[in-house]
Amino acid sequence: MTLVLRHSEISALLDRSEVFTAVERALTDLSTGAAENPAPSSMNGTEDGRIIPMVAQSGTAELAVVKVLSDLPGNRARGLPRQRSTMLVTSTRTGECVAVLDGRAITAIRTAAASAVATAHLARADSSVVGVVGAGNLAVEHVRALHGVRDLERVVVWSRSADTVERFRDSIADLDLKIEHAVSVEDVARQSHIVCTLTPSISPILLGEWLNAGTHLNVVGAAPRPNEREVDGAAIARSRVVVDSTATALSKSGDALLAIGKGAVDESHFDIELGDVITGRKTGRSTDEEITLFDSTGIGLEDLAVAELVIRRARAAGVGTEVDLTS
Repeated sequence: MTLVLRHSEISALLDRSEVFTAVERALTDLSTGAAENPAPSSMNGTEDGRIIPMVAQSGTAELAVVKVLSDLPGNRARGLPRQRSTMLVTSTRTGECVAVLDGRAITAIRTAAASAVATAHLARADSSVVGVVGAGNLAVEHVRALHGVRDLERVVVWSRSADTVERFRDSIADLDLKIEHAVSVEDVARQSHIVCTLTPSISPILLGEWLNAGTHLNVVGAAPRPNEREVDGAAIARSRVVVDSTATALSKSGDALLAIGKGAVDESHFDIELGDVITGRKTGRSTDEEITLFDSTGIGLEDLAVAELVIRRARAAGVGTEVDLTS
């Protein structure tokens, strides 16, 4: 039987602490060879859209996933989300289609969890001020995730919309953090120990010259396109860069590809994977003064780790619709 889960059902099942553990374990499996995550291809969609099939398999879970991510800028004019995704999970042992899942909640929460894993392994232990560039749902999820790995005291937030900042403030009120509305992205960078860029920016919104020694960055928001980025080449060049997957970063991260193309760095600057830092195969932060940067491209293996968690919880709770696709 195939389990079909809607967005609302998945949202109710997700536990952020369990997602953190699942994502960290998946990245460890990628480092040790217990899982595979090949670089995704990218196909033309309608108008200027891109269709990106993201695949991964876990030998530990005996599951594989294909997530079809659609990046469709034209959807804004239709009143629809720019990005939509659906996941198909199959058994690597029997070939059975185990589940079909809406991808929205899994993608948002696993993205924040991956940043939290990177922060746990790369940010200075005394980091207490987090800066967020962009104040939408992804910013809310990031502050909640980072609150679990560092003793945060203050959030510095910037957005073009004051209303969005107020909604952000209300959404994390239960965390009892001091929240400051920054006047600029530079203001965020200069005040924060941890900086998260969470915007669909096409050209750099954060410059390397603004970064303080010892800062950790999670660069998250740019669309999976080789010509779009949130940070400039100076930010990349000044930082020890860690990626979730080198192959994926060099195929769909505009932050990486444009820095390389403009001569700021070469491909070797992106050869440290987060899983290798977790397992100790490679060094993450080496000094308190070093700037570290997690170029978060997002990978199918992270989706699979969270999908496995959701499927298990759904079946235990009797949530979702079971369908016999073979009948």
